[in-house]
Amino acid sequence: MKLYLPYSNSLTEYKRFVTREVLCGNVGIGGENPIRIQSMTTTDTMDTKATVAQSIRMIEAGCELVRITAPSINEAKNLEVIKKELVAAGFNTPLVADIHFTPNAAEYAARIIEKVRVNPGNYADKKKFEEIEYTDSAYEQELERIRTRFTPLVKICKEYGTAMRIGTNHGSLSDRILSRYGDTPLGMVESAFEFLRICEDLNYYNIVISMKASNTQVMVQAYRLLVQKMMESNRNYPLHLGVTEAGDGEDGRIKSAVGIGALLEDGLGDTIRVSLTEEPEFEMPVAQALASRYSIEKIKQHHSIEPLKTENGLVELPYNPYDYKKRESLEIANIGGHHVPRIIADYSNKEEITHASLFAVGYNYSVPLDKWNISDLACDYIFAGDNTIDFEIPGTLGIIYNSDVWELIEKPEREYPLFIGETFFESEKTSNSLNFVVITKQLLHPDFINKLKTATNVVLVCDTINSHSMAELRRMCVTLAENSINLPIIFKRNYTNQSEEDFQLGASTELGALLLDGLGDGIWIRQINCTSPQITNSTAFGILQATRTRISKTEYISCPSCGRTLFDLQETTQKIRERTNHLKGIKIGIMGCIVNGPGEMADADYGYVGVGVGKISLYKGKEMVKKNVPSENAVDELINLITEHGDWVEKKH
Repeated sequence: MKLYLPYSNSLTEYKRFVTREVLCGNVGIGGENPIRIQSMTTTDTMDTKATVAQSIRMIEAGCELVRITAPSINEAKNLEVIKKELVAAGFNTPLVADIHFTPNAAEYAARIIEKVRVNPGNYADKKKFEEIEYTDSAYEQELERIRTRFTPLVKICKEYGTAMRIGTNHGSLSDRILSRYGDTPLGMVESAFEFLRICEDLNYYNIVISMKASNTQVMVQAYRLLVQKMMESNRNYPLHLGVTEAGDGEDGRIKSAVGIGALLEDGLGDTIRVSLTEEPEFEMPVAQALASRYSIEKIKQHHSIEPLKTENGLVELPYNPYDYKKRESLEIANIGGHHVPRIIADYSNKEEITHASLFAVGYNYSVPLDKWNISDLACDYIFAGDNTIDFEIPGTLGIIYNSDVWELIEKPEREYPLFIGETFFESEKTSNSLNFVVITKQLLHPDFINKLKTATNVVLVCDTINSHSMAELRRMCVTLAENSINLPIIFKRNYTNQSEEDFQLGASTELGALLLDGLGDGIWIRQINCTSPQITNSTAFGILQATRTRISKTEYISCPSCGRTLFDLQETTQKIRERTNHLKGIKIGIMGCIVNGPGEMADADYGYVGVGVGKISLYKGKEMVKKNVPSENAVDELINLITEHGDWVEKKH
């Protein structure tokens, strides 16, 4: 247990970090305003008709701020035309100009629309991936150069009442920041603070800040560090939350919920954008579902949780909230220790468990061959409850029974009992290798904790019915750490009567937040009257993938498209996915333009980047290896590149 500077008003009670209100046209961000929903157009900004039509679809879907790219002065000028068309159609939704390399475009846009977004990594710098040794005086000279470049925009925003987002991206930190701070959350925060200090020196405070990354661990740590440093210096700027290049479909939704939800759980976030490689209007329902979890009505339903210990304003924790490290736990069978988090599928509600039942959780039985085919998304254990399984199970699978049923099994092999709290210590028969013991907040009283200190061959199943489950489960982990109990922990969550999307977003938020802190050796999701076991299982694996705690499939770091995109991003992403989705553990970045190019891909193994109409550049890591490849050949060339570097395997049929 160590003391850490806090990044949240409370880690056990939902208390939103109260920020200053920033006015963006007629929309207030921060303060006492609700969490605002925003998105970004994918059309060519010069195509006024298409951009206006898409903006209207977004607004009607619930978008409260519409962001539009302005890569040059021409697009910035056309924002005025787009705004007039929207007003004429009866829409007064604030517009945001997305700026990267072009200060003149930002300065023009700031005079005509409500908000500009600047990226500190490339507003005044060109990224060359060069490591530069700076003396203190040389570094100060660089900061003065940035001040000269950035000051005109700040003055214009101040004069016209225009809001600004200082939006740091993990993948586009400047060579200057990388040389001094490294590719770190601290570097992301300092990149924003350099620009923030210039604004403050000019008495301009109408600012929102973001710390976006495609790696959810980095993203969450950066936002936490940002808030901690703001609290330390009496700053309170609103936060724009988002996971960069989350992808599409189920993966994109899970990854967005993991990153955004982990921060919302601790009261951080004033406006959110869910970045999906889909039409932007499809992002709004996802963002709305995430934000609605923190409505006043739902917050009132949260039960009280014992506060964490504090000392001189510091909070005592068994993990570092600013640096990921997996919790140290004992190794019991294949759980805990160095093992990846395990997944338990819940089949206790089934009337009968057959060979075919296991297909949904990754095990396909071949009758003619009398053998099991095991997929990459095969769960590790099945909880059968009071059911019994009378056939030979796959060799990689374990079965968990309620303890009274397990006791009747004559020679249990890969079959284990589940006890409820004290019943484990009261039972005459326990497993010599692995016992699952359910604990709740109510069970963790001193007598029971003392017994746990001497328990062997036990994996704890932390269960809760609290609607504020993440904080309660985290508090249980802290209680165990306070008592030096390092038994492996499985987090169990129960969901009833939920839609598929609500279930995925809720589970990803609650369980993902815990895994991002290095807590937990597995997850167990139980659904009653909800979606299929297959959806539950794929969601569990998706959560582990999104938190980078267990990689079981190919990861696609795909930007959500915008007016800068130089090819059909959705179609191309699907083509690449169809050819490569069997490459377990490989990360592929698919970027529509050079702005979201090698830097934005951050830690991708391979990259596919648009550099011109019909032209693609291919990357190995951050190094460009093939330039200006015709788009019709580019996917084949990507496969060749993966093959050349020894990462290609043939797909099993």
